[in-house]
Amino acid sequence: MKKPKVMKRHCPTCKKHTEHKVTEAKNRGRSKAHPLSKFGERRLLDRGSKRGAGNQGKFSKPPIKKWKSTGKKTSKKTDLRYTCQVCKKTTVQKTGTRTKKLELV
Repeated sequence: MKKPKVMKRHCPTCKKHTEHKVTEAKNRGRSKAHPLSKFGERRLLDRGSKRGAGNQGKFSKPPIKKWKSTGKKTSKKTDLRYTCQVCKKTTVQKTGTRTKKLELV
């Protein structure tokens, strides 16, 4: 996917259409992107969810024969940042599109 390096967009701070510089944000790992995720898991376990402790009196289920990674994604969503050339404020795009390769032209 090709995107221009500079494009005209609406700036919420200037409240008018101005030139914006387009940059792609660096992909961060899970621990950086979700720093509190491990604490949420611990909290659920402390609350008393009986995960992995027998079958809780329910009937036994047959073992899973084949594990399949069905919903595997082949590309990441774009994370673009737009910096206003007038007021130098940066805004993030709302939703990204899935692309294998992003090229700023």
